[in-house]
Amino acid sequence: METMIATKNGKIEQKINLIKGSFSASEAADVINSVLKVKINFHKLHRLSVTEVNLNDSCEFDNARIDELLNEQRIAKDFFRNAQLEGKKLTIRSTIHITVED
Repeated sequence: METMIATKNGKIEQKINLIKGSFSASEAADVINSVLKVKINFHKLHRLSVTEVNLNDSCEFDNARIDELLNEQRIAKDFFRNAQLEGKKLTIRSTIHITVED
């Protein structure tokens, strides 16, 4: 995994090459599902911590994000299933861009 720290317009940025390579459909499904599960669990835990402090907080952002990620998970499942049925290899590249905010 390669990381780079740079400045752009006076802002500090970092890039993390998180996923990079060629995968079988099964391997790709495992990688993407793992990432999605971590993000879903992050929002579930955040929602829980928020509601522990304020029972009336509806956690709209977390709920919407969980729904969005679950939908993406369903779409990805179909995509990987079709690629596997066709015997295709998949290339995945995922870079995380982080910028320090003022």
